[in-house]
Amino acid sequence: MKISEIAEFINGKLVGAGDVEIFRVAALETARANEISFLEKTEFAEQAARTKAACVFVPENFDAPVPYPFIRVVNPKLAFAQIAEKLHPFNWRTENNHKTAVIDSPLEDILANFIGAFVTIGKNCIVGEGAQILSGARIGNNVSIGKNSIVQANCVIYDDVSIGHDCVIHAGTVIGTDGFGFVRDGERGYVKFPQIGTVVIEDDVEIGANSCIDRGALGETRIGAGTKIDNLVQIAHNVRIGKRVVIAAQTGISGSTVIEDDCVIGGQVGMGDHAVVKSGAIIGSQAGVLPGKIVRAGVWWGTPVQPLDEYKRQNAHLKGIGRLKEEVKELKKQAADSAEKNQS
Repeated sequence: MKISEIAEFINGKLVGAGDVEIFRVAALETARANEISFLEKTEFAEQAARTKAACVFVPENFDAPVPYPFIRVVNPKLAFAQIAEKLHPFNWRTENNHKTAVIDSPLEDILANFIGAFVTIGKNCIVGEGAQILSGARIGNNVSIGKNSIVQANCVIYDDVSIGHDCVIHAGTVIGTDGFGFVRDGERGYVKFPQIGTVVIEDDVEIGANSCIDRGALGETRIGAGTKIDNLVQIAHNVRIGKRVVIAAQTGISGSTVIEDDCVIGGQVGMGDHAVVKSGAIIGSQAGVLPGKIVRAGVWWGTPVQPLDEYKRQNAHLKGIGRLKEEVKELKKQAADSAEKNQS
């Protein structure tokens, strides 16, 4: 795309010549000719002056003198991501299904663009137009996968799972496993509680590599539309996650927890069962949410999780313990010296 076409596509304001062709996106530090980058904040204008990019997305108030054309936009990082989708589209495959694929459903219901080597698809499945099922994936019985969704290599989708349109399931992810539910039976140990529910993944969800999503015990585990889940995330049975939620890597969410719309969950967060995270809440990395806890809108951190301002105050107090210890030690010494003088 030419720079002028990019500016028009993004609805930005071009400053400088727009006839150079752009082939790739790149970081500001490494960008070269025919590549476009972005400057997120004007405070880093010095970096922009050093770049060799052909063009840069900049904030609307950017006015530093630079020797290349730039495009003023409201959100440079968003503009960069949007143009990256145009310049670096997913490599959709259109060749015939691989000869080693085993499909046990009627072919008229399997409309995928491509099914890779050693894929297995069970009975009564539906795969929408444009979907891609890549090598080694295992799809159980009664599974539905929507249009243009991508199931990457070596994923396992258990029976009765529903995946919406435009989803991406990254390699090694397992969806529909039994939840971790057992009932104590005295000295004989544990009896498994029924795990006969399902998983429903709505449209435009992305799930990172090696994540695990358990099926509902008797009902469903549900992931709302537009939610993005990082690698190595565990989501237990009967969890309900709303729309446009972001969950970072190594987070573990216990059974029957509810996360409402537009929440942000940092990495390595642990959530006890039946917790509720209200819409708009942001939970910082490595926080711990106790079972049944209600986390309201705002920024939260720590274990047990608490409002960020309170967490900062507690940290400040903890950092002051060493100084307080020395002060107490000095006071005790002064008291002892005073007592000794009085005795003499």
